[in-house]
Parts: sequence; C-alpha cells; structure tokens
Amino acid sequence: MHTELRLQAVKGRSPRIRAAGGIAVRQTGVDTLHMISSAATPLGGDLIDIHIEVGPGAYLNVHSVAAAMALPGPHEPRSELRWHITVADGAGLVIDPQPTIVAAHAVHHSETDIDVAESGAIRVAERVQIGRSREDLGRWSGRVRVDVGGTPAVRHRLSIGRPDHDQLGAPSVLLSEFRYPDDRPAAVHPRAVGARLGLAAGGSLTTVLAGTLNDAEQWAGDLVG
Repeated sequence: MHTELRLQAVKGRSPRIRAAGGIAVRQTGVDTLHMISSAATPLGGDLIDIHIEVGPGAYLNVHSVAAAMALPGPHEPRSELRWHITVADGAGLVIDPQPTIVAAHAVHHSETDIDVAESGAIRVAERVQIGRSREDLGRWSGRVRVDVGGTPAVRHRLSIGRPDHDQLGAPSVLLSEFRYPDDRPAAVHPRAVGARLGLAAGGSLTTVLAGTLNDAEQWAGDLVG
C-alpha cells in the first residue's frame, strides 16, 4: 500500500489536508493535526510519504492518536516511512507522534528530509521500540537530513534491533529529537546511552538508546529539558 499525506499550513487559514491510503488526518485545534490509522499500515511492502509545508509566519503541530505498528508482510518484511518537511521564514512546526513499534521479523526504515529557513523554528521527535511484549528480532533504521537556510546542518544515520539471536543486549528503544533553534551546549547523560549535540549550523540533535520506552523518555527529558 502507498499512503500519501500532504499537509500545508498557511498563516491565517486552517491547515490544508490531503490524505490517501492507510492514514487519515483530523484537525483537532486551530493549528493542530492528529494522524489516525484507517488501515493496517505499515505492513511489509508499504510506503508512507508525508509532505509537510509550513508557509511564512504559519504554525503547525502534528501528532498521532496511537502508536504505529510495523508488521512484516506475507512476502516482504520491509516497510518505509518518508517525511518531506519545509518550514519557511518566521514559521514554526512541531512533529511529535506516538512511538513506532516494530514487530518481530519486521524491518522498518524511516527517512526525514527537512529544509528550514534561518528564521524558522522546528522540533521533530521520533520514538521507536523493537518488539511487542516478549518479542524481538525486529529491525529499524533511520536517516535524517536537515538543511538550515540552505546550509547542511545534519546528516545522521542510525539503526537498532537484532536480525538474529547473536546480538543479545542490543538496545531495543530509540528516542531522538531535532530542535532548531537551540543554542544550548552539548551534553552527555551521566547514566544512559544518550547525548544532546549542538550543531554548527544551529539547533541540536538529541539521541537516547535504552531498553524501555519509560527509561528513554526519562533520560531524554533530562537532556531535552
């Protein structure tokens, strides 16, 4: 299944929504949207494309009502989610969905491409958990590209999960957040595998690896503030 969302925020107007495939979108506030699964997705073989454009001086909040469950398909384990994000001058965007749960034997890939103006503001959070209760052997990989005012700010890749039983103790939860602007200095969590990195082009990238979502949320809260 190919799911495609096109969300556009224009100052002084309600957000424009176009949705086709397995995800619907509902406006839940003046500048707030929630994504709702209308079909089982992502399954192996599925592609989800989400295009978000925030025009000059506009503001948009994007959330989801429930966790997304990545499941293997009958013939293909891999599914893919692509974010295409543009934030204009004086605009603001928050993307903070519920976690993605990657079920056993599923392989899920996420790509996030962000172009933000120097006077824009953005916060993008991503949470991933490998496996449901007593499950493992799922895999997730992600790539983030951010340009600020046309200048490269982030080129980041990460993967978690275990393809087999030979990688016992591998982290099963990831929490990451990109924030711009953010001029706080870099910080490393003293008790966790987590850090907030200050970026030369401005902004920050926080990454936490953990064994549970509760731990990841707590440790990320210490870093993100």
